[in-house]
Amino acid sequence: MKKIIALSSIAFLSTVAFANADMQTQIDELTKKVKKLEKSNKKQDKKISEVNAQSAKDNIKFDIDFRTSYDKLQYETVGGQKYSNNALYANRLWINMGYAPTSDMLFKGQLAYHKAFGSTAFRSDGFPQRGAGFDTFDWISSETLNDDKVRVREAYWLWTPKTDNASYTVSVGRRPSTNGFMSNLREDEPKDKSPNGHVINMEFDGASAGIKSDVVLPGMLFKICLGRGLTNAKSWANEADTTLNTQFMAATSPNYIVDGNALDTVDMAGFIFIPYDDGQYAVKTTWYRGFNVPGMILSDYDMNGTPADPTDDSQTWQMLNTGDMDGMAASLQINGIGNEINDFLDETIVFASYAVSVSHPNSDALRTPTAAGALGMMGVSSGNMLGSDESLTGNSFWIGTQMPNLTGGKFGLEYNQGSKNWRPFTYGEDTMIGSKIAVRGKAYEAYWTQPLIKDVFSMQVRYTYLDYDYTGSNGFFGDGGTPISMDDAEANPMMDPVEKASDLRVYFRYRY
Repeated sequence: MKKIIALSSIAFLSTVAFANADMQTQIDELTKKVKKLEKSNKKQDKKISEVNAQSAKDNIKFDIDFRTSYDKLQYETVGGQKYSNNALYANRLWINMGYAPTSDMLFKGQLAYHKAFGSTAFRSDGFPQRGAGFDTFDWISSETLNDDKVRVREAYWLWTPKTDNASYTVSVGRRPSTNGFMSNLREDEPKDKSPNGHVINMEFDGASAGIKSDVVLPGMLFKICLGRGLTNAKSWANEADTTLNTQFMAATSPNYIVDGNALDTVDMAGFIFIPYDDGQYAVKTTWYRGFNVPGMILSDYDMNGTPADPTDDSQTWQMLNTGDMDGMAASLQINGIGNEINDFLDETIVFASYAVSVSHPNSDALRTPTAAGALGMMGVSSGNMLGSDESLTGNSFWIGTQMPNLTGGKFGLEYNQGSKNWRPFTYGEDTMIGSKIAVRGKAYEAYWTQPLIKDVFSMQVRYTYLDYDYTGSNGFFGDGGTPISMDDAEANPMMDPVEKASDLRVYFRYRY
């Protein structure tokens, strides 16, 4: 019996051994096939990646940002006169585009359309309500409500070479110079653009070059910026110039030469210095100078310096170059208070900024005693830059916060205050009642931004209130920017400037 059991056990074990050997052979063969398939898949994935990469380089990428807004505007003058528009509707379309042929070379562009519902109204004399044409100025052509044309708001190339210790940027084109640092929050822009929103918020063409290195401090960056806001080159096939073409009266003067009868070229140069930016704490500073900045001047001379008709004792307003303007700002922004204290503080942003402007008037203002006397009767000092022939210093501070709310949106509060001679370059700010940052007085703002369908469709309710202490907040750099206190204006029967203004805005925005 024991022999039978032993033989049976040997037979069973032998069978199991042969079965295991056969199974192992099958497993080995299957493993080889799997490895071969994985290798094949890797080759295929590599080819697909190469095709996708090549396809990405060969195609420009587009995305859409379309906004429909409603604004209720109200104004009140020092004399108690009230103006309003209770139903201003507008559409704004941005078509963004990008192209990256290599990892360190990029093209970015943005086409813009911004128009009120309905066509532009015309006055009884047949001319459109254009505000003397200032709303088509190159600095604000995509922010103001214009016609149904699509304009180029941004178009530039950006080169970003890198080394072991630093990264560099070089860029030329129509700059991304609106909705910059801090101002991007109220505009619900996820990333701020290059300029500091406290001193620069306008469109212009130019160039920049910068270097960023974390060797000394996190996020340290230095960037040089150059811009041109106006050129005085004549147009193509311009009118006959008898000085250059005396013997060919039908011929035109040379194309695109400097026009001595027009405003001088308006340029800007400056730098951005970021000493520290670790993603949570950011300190940013900037300085710039605007050269030959323009403004309306009350003068007895025309733009050529020719005296006006001596039989006409009235003065004329001329758009002239008034001098240079400096601007500088230092700003601190904190993205998340503390270190993981709670979700609310982690998602809260606070910022504070201080800025200064300094004017440098031309010494050869086209101003006569007659014009100076006329300005004195209006309560305006005699001069050619912000109503003065002396250098004037203005300042402004700006504080704000953005907090999450229970609906998954963002709630923001902002306050800024500007002094008597404050003058920034914020003409392109997206506020229908004029730049709140440029206010010579106090500005209050509250907004609620709410996503409705993920990050594709959203809405915002925003209220902006301006309380002016001085006139000229939204003027250019000449007599139109002269600061006159509201008390003096109220006592002058020839004046009735706006003292308070408000804008209630509701918009719906689609981005994809």
